[in-house]
Amino acid sequence: MTYKGIISNVKPDSIGAEIGLVSGDRLLEVNGEAVQDIIDLSFALAEEEIELLIERTSGEQELIALEKEYDEDLGLEFESAVFDKVRQCANKCIFCFVDQMPAGMRDSLYIKDDDYRLSFLYGNFVTLSNLGPRDLSRIARLHLSPLYVSVHTTNGELREKMLGGKQAGKIMEQLNELVDKGIDLHTQVVLCPGFNDGEELEKTINDLYAMYPSVLSLAIVPVGLTRYRDNCHPLTTFSNEAANQVIKLVHKWQNKCRKENQESFVYLADEFYLAAGQEIPSYECYDGFPQLENGVGIVRTFLSEWEEQSVACTGYAEPHYIDVICGVSAEKILTPLLAKLAIPNLNVRVVSVENKFFGCDVTVTGLLTGDDITETLRQLPGPRTGIIVPGVALRKGEHVFLDNTTPETIAVELGVPVRTAYFAQDLKELLAAWR
Repeated sequence: MTYKGIISNVKPDSIGAEIGLVSGDRLLEVNGEAVQDIIDLSFALAEEEIELLIERTSGEQELIALEKEYDEDLGLEFESAVFDKVRQCANKCIFCFVDQMPAGMRDSLYIKDDDYRLSFLYGNFVTLSNLGPRDLSRIARLHLSPLYVSVHTTNGELREKMLGGKQAGKIMEQLNELVDKGIDLHTQVVLCPGFNDGEELEKTINDLYAMYPSVLSLAIVPVGLTRYRDNCHPLTTFSNEAANQVIKLVHKWQNKCRKENQESFVYLADEFYLAAGQEIPSYECYDGFPQLENGVGIVRTFLSEWEEQSVACTGYAEPHYIDVICGVSAEKILTPLLAKLAIPNLNVRVVSVENKFFGCDVTVTGLLTGDDITETLRQLPGPRTGIIVPGVALRKGEHVFLDNTTPETIAVELGVPVRTAYFAQDLKELLAAWR
C-alpha cells in the first residue's frame, strides 16, 4: 500500500531544503518501503544512506538519494502525523462530546479520533476498540509506550453499554495484553452519574491499581454536557453532594496508594473540587502532574505559579480598569487572588462568563466563545481600560475561539485593547504592566 505524507513546511538550511523539497510535495517511500506515519519515518531516517520517493506538486515522481549523519533530521514538517487516514472512533458512547456539538462549526471539531499512534505521539486518549492483532504486534515491536487509554469502566458488560459495541467489553483482556508486552498506560474514566460511579468506580480503581506500575495513572473526569443533546442518551452532571461522594471515594484510594507506593495513582479533575466547594489538593499530591492535559491539577499549577511569580510594579499614574475573563467555575479561584493584588490605581474586575453557546452546565474556561465573552462584557457598566482573555479558550496553536471569533474581534466590538493570558505568569505580568 502507498501512503502519502504531505509536507507542510521545510525548514530553511535543512537537508530537505538542500535537496529541493517544498511545501505540498508528498513523501511516498523511504528506501523502497512505504511509511504510514511519522513513527515509521523516524525509524527509516535512522540510516545514513537514504532514498526518498517524492511526488512533486506537479504529480511527477522523483527518486532522491542522499547521505546524512546518523539520526540527522531532514527538517520536514507534515500536515498530519499519520500518512494514511486518522483512525476514527466507531463507538456510540453515551457521553460523547462530539455528538453534542452544534452544526456549522469547523470540520476538525467533529473528528472522533481513536488512533493509537496519536495516543503515543500526543497523549490522545483511545478506547482500543478498533485495535487488531497487527496493531498490537506493531505497538509491541516498536515499543509505543506509554499509551493513553479511555477505560471508563473495567466491567465489560457495562462498558459495552456505555460505548455501544461488543468490542468495547474486551478492555481488561486488551489492557493485560498490552501490559504483558511491556507497554505502560495512562488511563482515564469519564464519570457519568448513575452508570460508572459508586461501586462500579470502586471496581475500576481496584482493577487498574492491581496493574500498577504498568498502569501509571488513572484520571477521573466528569461527563461534559452541552445543550445540544436532543438525540443523546439522558445524563446528568454531578451535584455538590455527588461530587463530594466521588472525592471521598477517591481520597480513600489515594491514601491507600500513597501508603503503599508513595504516589496517589488516581487523580480527580479539578471540576470535582470546584463543584463540591472543596480545597484543591496540595502540589505534592499530583506526583508531577501526569495528566495535566486532561484537566487534572491545572488549578493547583496555576496557584503555584501565581504565588511564585513576583512582578515589580509601582502602580499607574492614571486609574486603569481591567476586566479578567474566566468561566463560571474559575471565578471562585481568581476572585480571592486578584483581590489581594495591591497595585496603585489598578482596578481589576473578574468577569465570569456563562456559556450560552454550549449551555450553562458547561462551566470550564476552556470552552468559552468570543461571542459569549463580548455579549457579557457589553452588558457590564463602568469604565474599562482593557480586557484580558484566557489563552486556554483559544484553539491550540492559533488565536481563535471555538466559534471562530478572535480576541481582535472583541477589541473592535468593545473599543478597548484585548490581551491574552495563557497562564498565571502572563496574567500577573499583564496586570502589572498594561500596555
